[in-house]
Amino acid sequence: MKGYLDRIEDNDLAVILIEEINEEIIIPLDELPEGSTENTWLQLEKTDDSFQVIAIDDEKTEQETETSQDLMAKLRAKSKGSKFKKK
Repeated sequence: MKGYLDRIEDNDLAVILIEEINEEIIIPLDELPEGSTENTWLQLEKTDDSFQVIAIDDEKTEQETETSQDLMAKLRAKSKGSKFKKK
């Protein structure tokens, strides 16, 4: 199962979004693999009623980063500038 490290709150809690089951989990920051940052995809394992982070999914993280960058580039190319005039 894959999860997305959405944000870090209060410098000690990580909020992970699991899109497969449309759920959000909050875990202590020290349970994340070294090198985890916001916008990182993680491999998760469900045991009983809890989730455990296994590793960073480098391939998915890179793929999603490229997709986001491509979309931003397309939006910037479409932009015709601001509608507001400068004084």
